[in-house]
Amino acid sequence: MFMAIRHIRLKTAPLWGFLYGLVSYALFNYWLGIFYPPAIVIIPALYAVYYFFLFPALKLADKAFPRWGFLVQSIIWIGYEYLRTKGFLGYPYGILGYTQYSVPLVARLAALTGVWGVSAMLVIPSALLANVLQNGVKKHTKLTAIAYGGLFILVLAYGFATGYDYSGCPVKKAALIQQNIDPWQGGDATYREALRRLLTMSTQSLKDKAGPPDIVVWSETSFVPSIDWHTRYRTDPEYYKMVKELREYMDKQTVPFVLGNNEGVLGFDEEKKQQVRQDHNSALLFERGEITKVYRKIHLVPFTEHFPYKKQLPFIYNFLVSWDTHFWIPGTEHTVFDAAGFKFSTPICFEDSFGDLSRAFVQNGAQVIMNLSNDGWAYSVPAEMQHMAMAAFRAYENRRTVVRSTNSGITCVIDPSGRRVAEMEPFVEGYLVADVPVYDATTTLYTRWGDWFGILCAIAAGLLLVLGLLLTTGLKYKKIK
Repeated sequence: MFMAIRHIRLKTAPLWGFLYGLVSYALFNYWLGIFYPPAIVIIPALYAVYYFFLFPALKLADKAFPRWGFLVQSIIWIGYEYLRTKGFLGYPYGILGYTQYSVPLVARLAALTGVWGVSAMLVIPSALLANVLQNGVKKHTKLTAIAYGGLFILVLAYGFATGYDYSGCPVKKAALIQQNIDPWQGGDATYREALRRLLTMSTQSLKDKAGPPDIVVWSETSFVPSIDWHTRYRTDPEYYKMVKELREYMDKQTVPFVLGNNEGVLGFDEEKKQQVRQDHNSALLFERGEITKVYRKIHLVPFTEHFPYKKQLPFIYNFLVSWDTHFWIPGTEHTVFDAAGFKFSTPICFEDSFGDLSRAFVQNGAQVIMNLSNDGWAYSVPAEMQHMAMAAFRAYENRRTVVRSTNSGITCVIDPSGRRVAEMEPFVEGYLVADVPVYDATTTLYTRWGDWFGILCAIAAGLLLVLGLLLTTGLKYKKIK
């Protein structure tokens, strides 16, 4: 990409960027065509627009800073990666650093800088190499290569030094239930079959030869009928029967259960005139048959779960409704559960791809990050692996165990050093009983300072682009004069 930018003209850079963004994200996220067909249009088109502006910025850096353009380009890239995760359209898929999820010696840098520092370790040599291939080895590029080599050795040394042995910390045993239900098949029969699998495998897990678990965890919306709603109002007889069966099962359990549910609550309509049912994508904690605490998903998936611009963009809202989109109400609290002798929080699905959200849970006291997901919609192992790769960085960043309980994969336990210590095969029905290290002895720089490195790069990129514009405008003025 950097080689191409060196050869294209500034005035054609937006078109090349548009093409690059469109094609790269259509390939990278091809599974969106199954997960949510409108998304395979929306996401590549969105990134085509992003690259429409990014390519000229990268070209300007190359043009305005002939010697050090490759470093400016690297800063712009990291600033761009950070900014595109913010706001309603925030989408972390495709960040370079996430490719190192299985390289702990490099990925542990995230404890200092977040994923942004890991991305920097990848983008700097790429931009430098493009410069060298174009202009040959110069004194300043040689010095940069030597400096980068020294930095890389330091990163590896840090990764080695922080690969702690957590064998001395408390360990809890969790049973993670993977029911492998096709989420595209709705209705009473499907929900009843899901309940049957969940109850059967939970019962089996409680008698597992590895020993009884301290906690049982189900996946995101593993049980679809709203438990509290149908207990209170009984608006659907079949749903009430399923809720009753579930609650009778929970009444008999002495072990805490965490499960995902489409939680219905009474709220007011948009005009604040009458009460209506509102739905949250929630995680419920059952203790001895009672719901003792609830977490409601804060960061909803744009377009597929949430669209707050109904009045401003009604044509988009109506288009989404025509695709049978189920909209949720976002939660507001960074809930920390306290059960089975440890504290944990439950980011739901898409949420574990955002470092700042998991960091907030840890700052609130969570000792374990326990993600509930359902990636079965895409019928794609690559989609599940992409998601798991991002989740692994929450362990690297905060030095906390990450537990993932999913409908179809990737169900796993990632220790505070970023190592997957237990894992299930995707798209199979079963359960995983695994040890969960409960470690909270250290607080990382990332947990304390958050995305400081990404923010710094974003600010520096803005300032450097302004300087680049001034420099190129000044050069043009001199030539004209």
